[in-house]
Amino acid sequence: MTKRLSIFLIAFSSIVLAACGGCKPNTPPDDPTPQTVDSSEVAGQPDMSLVKSSIPVTDDWIFSGKPSITFHIENANKAKVRVGAKMKIVTDDWQDVITVTDTLEVAGNSTQDFVLTTPDNLAPGFYRATCAINGKGVRSQFVFGIDPFRIVSAPDKQADFDEFWNTAKQQLAGIDMNVNMIELTAKSTDKRKVYLVEMQSVPDGLTGDPVTIRGYYYEPQDGQPHPVIMHYFAYDEQNAKGKLDCPSGGYTDEFAEFYLSHRGQYINNRKESQREPDGLGDLTNIYGDWFAYHFGDKNSYYYRGAYMDCVQAVNFMATRPTSDMQHLFAEGSSQGGALCYAAAALSDYPFTAITPNVAFMGDFPDYFRIVSWPAETAKAKQGNMTDAEMYAFMSYFDTKNLATRISAAVLATSGLQDGTCPPHTNIAPFNNLLTAPADKEYHFYPEMQHAYPTGWNGMILKFFRKYL
Repeated sequence: MTKRLSIFLIAFSSIVLAACGGCKPNTPPDDPTPQTVDSSEVAGQPDMSLVKSSIPVTDDWIFSGKPSITFHIENANKAKVRVGAKMKIVTDDWQDVITVTDTLEVAGNSTQDFVLTTPDNLAPGFYRATCAINGKGVRSQFVFGIDPFRIVSAPDKQADFDEFWNTAKQQLAGIDMNVNMIELTAKSTDKRKVYLVEMQSVPDGLTGDPVTIRGYYYEPQDGQPHPVIMHYFAYDEQNAKGKLDCPSGGYTDEFAEFYLSHRGQYINNRKESQREPDGLGDLTNIYGDWFAYHFGDKNSYYYRGAYMDCVQAVNFMATRPTSDMQHLFAEGSSQGGALCYAAAALSDYPFTAITPNVAFMGDFPDYFRIVSWPAETAKAKQGNMTDAEMYAFMSYFDTKNLATRISAAVLATSGLQDGTCPPHTNIAPFNNLLTAPADKEYHFYPEMQHAYPTGWNGMILKFFRKYL
């Protein structure tokens, strides 16, 4: 979402997670320039340009009760210096909390680490800190967390939440998949064949024609059942020039895999010259901005169909003789992370484990207060809806509500500095899971923005293999 994040986790290695997962970067409110902290007298009139400072990462910037923010100070003067430190803290949605100041002496030709904290515990949540030494900014608006697993993001499901999704699933059950498989011989090997798969999914509403969705399917050739991995993708950037490549080999030969392009995105909107040769001609996106499509009408909203596409792809895998549906996994980042939650919540085939990274679509009432996108899109489409009516509509698609239907093992991640899908929106579904505590893992990356953690692919495989 550069508007957005372009994500193919493994599959589309040429598309790099830049800022859903391809989501639109957000511009924070004007940062109040740190006020000058009066320096006390210094010994020997030292040259303050020789005093350097930084804010290193400690404890992954996840704390219990009080933050412990370290100021690293280097004094290259021969004489000692006295410096003033200041830390201003606001909530992740920009509400003032506290400003803390202190002074310290640093001996000549030495370095010193100095910890600044708050006098009282902070409530569980995520916060932004701006730090300065002698009035000069050291680090601005970096996010840290306090007791994130104690954050309450209460479900706000409407009374007909389950009925709504049961109706969608009943509609899907009445759709003939009408599968068309085209082998991509240049990608196939003796161990696994690769296919472009077309199938039908629910219409864009309660009536109408089925929608064609597509994906790349890796089928093992040994005739044995294999555990299944579903790959779900981030918000598409619709690169008008780039080539959309089919994954060259998937994860490993031990899995049967499906890389879904849900309605209107990826395979479903590229020209023939931008895809692997499949003979289907040019394909176009009829939805425009997917998040905005039929916003406010829950029965024809884009994500009702997209979530059902994820379920239909699972149903397809269940028809294949080499799929071991007793070991069903899903991975995805940004939008793909949200689709992981949706598939696990709505599929009739229980998922064994899912790995949502920097997931989209979480806790909209708080989400819209923290960053500008997709709030700006929602508000532009709000029309005559009150805020309460808008959030009631969005609650059907909110991952924090879908999570209340999930008991699969979950490995989830956040970049604390993510300005697209901030950590609060990621922890919201995680804290509402039915999953046993022993089967839940969460990793915070203190300096990561909207991206993949280093070694993410290996982490996914290691986590999935625990449950084989």
